[in-house]
Amino acid sequence: MQPIEARTAMQELSGSTNYSREEALILAAQKDLQLFSALYEKYYGQILKFVYQRVTTKEDACDITQQIFLQAMLSLHKYEIRGFPFSSWLYRIALNEMNQLFRKNKKQRGINLEEKHLKTIVEELGEPGDEERENAVLAVLAGLQEEDFQLVEMRFFEYRPFKEIAEILNISEANAKMRLYRILEKIKPMAEKNLKKGL
Repeated sequence: MQPIEARTAMQELSGSTNYSREEALILAAQKDLQLFSALYEKYYGQILKFVYQRVTTKEDACDITQQIFLQAMLSLHKYEIRGFPFSSWLYRIALNEMNQLFRKNKKQRGINLEEKHLKTIVEELGEPGDEERENAVLAVLAGLQEEDFQLVEMRFFEYRPFKEIAEILNISEANAKMRLYRILEKIKPMAEKNLKKGL
């Protein structure tokens, strides 16, 4: 539940303008950082899940998530309402934090995915879905460059629309689509090669 102060500030803003409840809360928190706790409570679970899919331990995920919210709070004054969910901005901060962590500590990123995710990619490639082919695709995914893998992950593991992916990655929607389809074009022959090798 949101604190009384946050609710009051939101009511004042949303009552006098066309702001949504979330936008009113963000504007209130920009004026009084103590109100940021309501945003923290609202988004902590989904950002933790987002991070945990990319690292190997829950402890690392919790530490990184705390750092993400600290950065978000310190940068909140720069946030502009542009018609995208506040969560997109948080995800962008999360990706930046994790990329810095992987570069700085030479940590390996984790790949936490379910079988249905692999099936979705195999189907998108227009291939018959069997275990061998899924394993061949998984081997290719593990070798993708970080930025390519992030795009695949957001689209096929998290089922994000291209509009949101574009906002998170700070690129155009057309660019997000083009980049993803180029990645898929790259994955297909590499997976076929792995199949021939018996991977």
